[in-house]
Amino acid sequence: MKEELLELQKNCYIPYSNYPVSAILVCNDGKKFTGVNIENASFGATVCAERVAIFKAVSENYRKGDFKEIHIMAKNIAMPCFICRQVFEEFFTDNVKIYCYDVEGNKEEFIKKDLCPYPFGSADLQ
Repeated sequence: MKEELLELQKNCYIPYSNYPVSAILVCNDGKKFTGVNIENASFGATVCAERVAIFKAVSENYRKGDFKEIHIMAKNIAMPCFICRQVFEEFFTDNVKIYCYDVEGNKEEFIKKDLCPYPFGSADLQ
């Protein structure tokens, strides 16, 4: 996975931070969706690599329960932001694995319920 993530970083659009992040989402059926961070001069319009990969899968009709794991690479082992964690809550079951890598290939492994212990979900809207 390390080499795929490194190669994918070449597709990042990062003119402001020069901080590439790549992600590969693996579905239960083996299909993979890739993502890279895409920056914007209006920083609120920037999209993280994790969300790009997830939204690509959702746009092809994959839903909660269809995802096995996500692999994320940054310069150093960086944790997903809280917007990404909220998207994880929407689309990942509790035991989806989240692997965070640095460019050297070192990695840490988590599961969604550990990264999102107190999520905001549909029950909060009632």
